[in-house]
Amino acid sequence: MATWIINAKSLNQDNGEVEIKHVRVENGLIAEWREGSDLPDTTGAEVIDAQGKLISPGLIDMHVHLREPGFEYKETIASGTESAAKGGFTVIAPMPNTRPVMDTPETISFVLDKAATEGVVRVLPYAAITKNELGRELTDFAALKEAGAIGFTDDGVGVQNAQMMKNAMSLAKSLDMPIIAHCEDDTLVEGAAVSEGAFARKHGLKGIPNESEAIHVGRDILLSEATGVHYHICHVSTEQSVRLIRLGKSVGVKVTSEVCPHHLLLSDEQIPDNMDANWKMNPPLRTPNDVEACIQGLEDGTIDIIVTDHAPHSEEEKARGMERAPFGIVGFETAFPLLYTKFVRTGRWSLDFLLRRMTSDPARIFRLPYGTMDVGAPADLILIDLENEREVNPAKFLTKGRNTPFTGWKLFGWPTLTMVNGKIVWTEENGINR
Repeated sequence: MATWIINAKSLNQDNGEVEIKHVRVENGLIAEWREGSDLPDTTGAEVIDAQGKLISPGLIDMHVHLREPGFEYKETIASGTESAAKGGFTVIAPMPNTRPVMDTPETISFVLDKAATEGVVRVLPYAAITKNELGRELTDFAALKEAGAIGFTDDGVGVQNAQMMKNAMSLAKSLDMPIIAHCEDDTLVEGAAVSEGAFARKHGLKGIPNESEAIHVGRDILLSEATGVHYHICHVSTEQSVRLIRLGKSVGVKVTSEVCPHHLLLSDEQIPDNMDANWKMNPPLRTPNDVEACIQGLEDGTIDIIVTDHAPHSEEEKARGMERAPFGIVGFETAFPLLYTKFVRTGRWSLDFLLRRMTSDPARIFRLPYGTMDVGAPADLILIDLENEREVNPAKFLTKGRNTPFTGWKLFGWPTLTMVNGKIVWTEENGINR
């Protein structure tokens, strides 16, 4: 049966204008668009009245943590994909730092099989660069690619040995696969929980310096230049990293990068004095100067895409305090409202700019057939209410994690419907649809 979504607002990317459109979805694909106030003939079709809400390609998140296998008390593939759907994400890429690590074809197959049977959005897993993410021995890249991995990363830890990283890049290049890097020099971060800045100084804490990230960024850009691999940098957070990426791009290195909402919105100066570990993430919150550098880097194309780095933890773990709690915050269900409210409604960004950085741009740099609303494209679509303001309430999250620093923030731009491959998988009114 066909489905018509009628009376939706659609952004015209040519002129930035918002137009009323109606879309017909059939056999999992976008089959037809109609414009104007005259309704199409919907006889025999399911009809969804968007009532003026924005229609967009489903959001794409190329950096997430689903925790399964091994940490199901934090999140499962089922709960994580449900949370993603509620946040408007239709494609997500989970990192391999699970237990066991996703470093064999069997673990990749496990995730893909679980996602097919229990997930509600598309799941595209990464595989580890090194066995057990220990940095000592490369995994079998060819077998992992064959199993369905979309790239290689040791996210959660940086690859400390430069020769190991160069070998990994050469092997990935030979397979036409990307290397995705968590950039962190371990010798500069041991025992630190927050950035080396105002909060650390105020509370007498050891800090994580900016150069701990930038050293690996610079090293790996040079290695990428030498090997020709597509090198993608995770969760950029420092001015130095932005500067190095800009330089790398200017000389033709195939380097891309990502930034998280929290590194665009928060600095270490905003961390509360009560040491709330819901403000603890890795990379940590940096200075206001770093925040502005990341914003400008995203605006000028130095940073290519926005990701959430969705990282759920149990409330018990986060209650251990800033120094002992694990790094990470959840992000699926707040990402778009945060960025829409703080950047689009204030006039700094256009709506088109934000949507591209979360849809077509990640699809382009990772060569995915998603992130578009062209006729014939997969019907991965969302509706977004741009006008209704509501408060961030972790008690209503679908993720198992409640670890967010944004509790109580009043935001606009909440998704109300998510469709994947032509099937409605979540609505604000009815919840998850399996």
